Amino acid sequence: MQKLEQRLGAVHARQRLGIESELAPQVFSKRLNFFHPENWYSLPALMRYTLRLAGLYGRGQRNALDIQVRHNEIYLKNLPPAFDGFTLLHLSDLHADLNPPAIAALARLVSQLNYDACVLTGDYRGATFGPFDRAMQEIAGLCTQLSQPIYGVLGNHDSICMLPELEEMGVRMLLNEHVRLQRGEETVYLAGIDDAHYYRVDNLEKAADSIPQEEISILLSHTPEIYRQAAHAGFDLILCGHTHGGQICLPGGIPVTLDSKCPRYMGSSAWSYLEMQGYTSTGAGTCIVNVRLNCPPEVTLHHLRSL
Repeated sequence: MQKLEQRLGAVHARQRLGIESELAPQVFSKRLNFFHPENWYSLPALMRYTLRLAGLYGRGQRNALDIQVRHNEIYLKNLPPAFDGFTLLHLSDLHADLNPPAIAALARLVSQLNYDACVLTGDYRGATFGPFDRAMQEIAGLCTQLSQPIYGVLGNHDSICMLPELEEMGVRMLLNEHVRLQRGEETVYLAGIDDAHYYRVDNLEKAADSIPQEEISILLSHTPEIYRQAAHAGFDLILCGHTHGGQICLPGGIPVTLDSKCPRYMGSSAWSYLEMQGYTSTGAGTCIVNVRLNCPPEVTLHHLRSL
């Protein structure tokens, strides 16, 4: 608690830990988000049984290991010339303890990629409560294959108690904070917020504090649900995840559910809202069951370009 208060401030630390203590393994709750399917003990077995009956389980498991590399060209007005071509590697929704073979495949994949900085947009463990040692072990192995600098935010599956361990691995966590990315004398600002889906201790005002309006600013958020506030706060780009793109989709990649309070067009890939561009990763991991259908797992290389 002392470490967290020193790092985050007493109010943020107390809020996050207090809500975590109320979370427990609930399927339904009277506050915040109503339905928590990931806490329904019978659901994984039920989904596996249903998929086996449909003859889709084996294929879905293989799909979950076939991680795709996406390239996203982002054209920004007023991008400093030194940052033309700057590349961000974006990883999201690893749920590392649920499918270690997928994390091993991911580590092999990212070790071959070239980029200038890596960003992680949350959900490092599978459960929303309880121990996270196995997840941190898998993430630590992955981090040895990632090039510095690495920046991250927490998701709705993550505990604030992960923060010291993640930062010891070399991940600079941005919890309602920002940093300056510099190339020579030119700067781009990178901000991050705490989870806005369940915990709702995100603070955009604090994250954006002292970022000059005329400068390029990028926001990391676990969920796209903060899109409206982020756009009006003046961010040029938001990178997020959470939705898994639906994970198990109908043919054509049509998601059955996105578990996110945002327009469906923001559920995956590139999108825009007002003057802000956005990208929602389908994630590299899986939740509840280690299966993907019509929605491949991904890592994304975002290439910044001058407009």
